Amino acid sequence: MYIRKLAIENEYEDSVFLWGARQVGKTTLLENRYPNARYYDLLQATEFERFFRRPALLSEELETANEGELVIIDEIQKVPQLLDEIHRLIHRKKLRFILSGSSPRKLKRVGANLLGGRALKKTLFPLVSAEIPDFDILKAVNNGMIPRHYTVNNPWERFRAYIGVYLNEEIREEAISRKLNSFSRFLEVAAFSNTEMVVYKNIAQDCGIDHRTVKEYFEILQDTLIGYLIPGFAATKKRKAILAPKFYYFDVGVANYLSNRKNIIQGTDAFGHAFEHFIIQEIIAYLSYHNSDNALTYWRTSSGYEVDAIIGDGLVAIEIKSNSEVSSRHLKGLKAFKEDFPAARAMVVSMDKNKRILNEVEIFPAVEFLKELWSDKIIN
Repeated sequence: MYIRKLAIENEYEDSVFLWGARQVGKTTLLENRYPNARYYDLLQATEFERFFRRPALLSEELETANEGELVIIDEIQKVPQLLDEIHRLIHRKKLRFILSGSSPRKLKRVGANLLGGRALKKTLFPLVSAEIPDFDILKAVNNGMIPRHYTVNNPWERFRAYIGVYLNEEIREEAISRKLNSFSRFLEVAAFSNTEMVVYKNIAQDCGIDHRTVKEYFEILQDTLIGYLIPGFAATKKRKAILAPKFYYFDVGVANYLSNRKNIIQGTDAFGHAFEHFIIQEIIAYLSYHNSDNALTYWRTSSGYEVDAIIGDGLVAIEIKSNSEVSSRHLKGLKAFKEDFPAARAMVVSMDKNKRILNEVEIFPAVEFLKELWSDKIIN
């Protein structure tokens, strides 16, 4: 069992929406942390059927609940009508709810009651390195960090099933279900754009669809927590910055499967892409779990300088290189960024053997960077 980094207990007086992509471990987390809570699982057919037929049953069953009692409802998006009952129970009975689901997209689409600010919003990500005692970075880069995938030697069949479930259970509920073939093609093309700057027209040509449809598809990936668009860093001073976003799937293993990257070994281009993705994945989770006000962006100028990750308003600048020995030629982007933001903490995350300083830039071996990240020593 993994001890997850997401803190829910601190919000003990508040209800919580807990979102997360499928199979990241929401149900396991809640069952382990709250074994004595009242628990409703809407994936169970009988439970779904009775509440879908008559949502008021929830209020009737919780009439005898004690003030402040915790109630967990898993897969809340399956019966949005329950949220009206939950709203009344929070107000009248002072109950606390944890409402989990794969994404809030369906609730927003049907205009469901999102509890008017009475519930905090939390996201559970795939595993992070700090949750795995014997963490193996090569396994992480290859398998990704979805719990069921990280632990096996060959997760390929599980990836196939995972994508199939996502398409059938998430996308078929969307208005684009009639375009499932084009969306499946889009998923593959988006994988080849993973870690790259998004150019909607180019992706549209590769998919054979309109660029406006491509933009809509990216929005669906974001809303269903399957992908992230990282914006360009805008607060540049001396150089003209490119603001088009970069795209990352929520898990490097999923991106590997969709782009048919198998048995990735260090020193290859495939490893470089997957390595960058994995480090970004960890930073995204860290910032979310710490409720950080520091945004994650990347920096790219019209003259070709680039830094993979900028934290906050130039607070930390991180270049990600899969090389086993970083040299001064890898520091051009960081050097240019430091000219604009001399106070920035500049670093490279690499496969170097030991930590060192090169031209006033910190060179971190990846595993050491991850340990310092999750020990709150990288981002304050």
